[in-house]
Amino acid sequence: MTATVTTAAPRVRAGSLAGTRALVRLAARRDRIVLPVWAVVIGVLAASGGSAYEALYPNAAERAALSSSVGANPSFAIIFGPAYNLETAGGFTVWRFGTIAALLTSLVAAFTVTRHTRQEEDTGRQELLSSTVVGRYAPLTAGIATAGGFSVLTGVLLAAMTAGIGAEPAGSVAFGAAVALCGLVFTGVAAVTAQLAEYSRTANTLAGATLGVLFLIRAAGDTSDMEWLSWLSPLGWVHRVRAFAGEEWAVLALPLAATAVLCAVAYTLLPRRDVGMSLIPGRPGPSAATPGLRTSLALSWRLHRGALLGWIVGFAVMGGLFGSLASGVSDIVGDSAEMERILQQMGGAQGIEDAFLATMAGMIAMIGALYAVQATLRMRAEETALRVEPLLSGGVGRLRWLGGHLLFVFAGTAVVLAVAAALLALGYGLRSGDVAGEWPRVFGAVLAQLPAMWVVAGAAAALFGLVPNASVAAWGVAAAFILISMFGPILELPQAVLNLSPFGHVPQLPNAEFTMTPMVWLTVVAAALAVLGATAFRRRDIG
Repeated sequence: MTATVTTAAPRVRAGSLAGTRALVRLAARRDRIVLPVWAVVIGVLAASGGSAYEALYPNAAERAALSSSVGANPSFAIIFGPAYNLETAGGFTVWRFGTIAALLTSLVAAFTVTRHTRQEEDTGRQELLSSTVVGRYAPLTAGIATAGGFSVLTGVLLAAMTAGIGAEPAGSVAFGAAVALCGLVFTGVAAVTAQLAEYSRTANTLAGATLGVLFLIRAAGDTSDMEWLSWLSPLGWVHRVRAFAGEEWAVLALPLAATAVLCAVAYTLLPRRDVGMSLIPGRPGPSAATPGLRTSLALSWRLHRGALLGWIVGFAVMGGLFGSLASGVSDIVGDSAEMERILQQMGGAQGIEDAFLATMAGMIAMIGALYAVQATLRMRAEETALRVEPLLSGGVGRLRWLGGHLLFVFAGTAVVLAVAAALLALGYGLRSGDVAGEWPRVFGAVLAQLPAMWVVAGAAAALFGLVPNASVAAWGVAAAFILISMFGPILELPQAVLNLSPFGHVPQLPNAEFTMTPMVWLTVVAAALAVLGATAFRRRDIG
């Protein structure tokens, strides 16, 4: 008697997208506050600048002078991109805020993809979901859909708000579409880096580095004879659409094609690795720790050094660019009394260049405060990843572990600010022709912002200790301080509201009278908040 054994023919896997809709709903619920807030902030930021255009440059002569001054200073092209039409509010908005809106949209979109893909694998939640009816491609699809939805929402709000200030509808739509599609491109970039990197932090770093390189490529193309370089960057495509300057709608096909290719690459790479693994495997560590890695302080440095070095490089570039812009700001302001008034409200009632320097010092400090929040919340990331408890079960005390991290938070913030201050002072000194005379006073003006940044770090530390599950609210605290400082003086908010931001208490140097009292009080407040967080952390449960 013989038996016939039949082997089932291979068949295409069914249900690889099963559960996608549920994961999209879950992601939307998790990000129901942060993503809409970012979309509104980006839209309001652009619209607020455009709405002031008529008051800043009320006649054709001042607008022509603006165009001439911007065209003569390549530093503006590096930061903002090419100016195709500064004769209208819409064209001014695209030039002044197009690159900034595209950068913010791209970063948020990329981090959103990582949050719902690689980070879920880091925490082990993805493996639990994969054991149910969730298909292999569902998490990646949900992450792309969520980030894509954010990008589209941002583009729609940008278009609506730009049209709301009286700009032409066609140009407004082109502007919103260009920014939205730039966000979609970096949605695809993050989808790829999530397959390559072993950890979410590395995936975000790769995506951010890609954005930085493409920004530099765009800047090189916009300030040299090699204009073709700008066509290699999605940030360059935002301006090549030429919103409000004879729209080139065909350019929008470039980001669409790039997004499709990147997403296709991500879907191709996904099945080539297991859940929790990466295509670029991590290097195995040594069998024994080196002498420099046998203390909790050394471990803290190891955890913070990568982000710190990245911020240092970014702030060095930003400081140099801002410094080179300062000496030409008088030409940009021209005879605009309204522009002069706004600069003096934000930077102090002094000369135009000094008011601009004071404004840039505050801007650098506000951006640097975001590093303080990021570095502080690294402690929460270590805690949720269950890497703190094994350390504390050994010979490392809670305060010793916390103190090591806070040391690099506060010292790292000082280093980041000092680097930006040094390059800002050097850039301004070189452009003005008096490095020896300008460097000390400009450097001191920026460094005076440090206590305000420390208050933000202290607030983040207090939230981490008191309400760890809500420690992410530190981003909201920082954002509130920044918005109050940026728009409070312009909107003429009550002094009681302005006093809520630590940045409003710093002397508006370099020409304002220096007073030590607010600096001391800000430092005391920062220290008190850090102590409060440390005390609460010492008494609460881990996890």
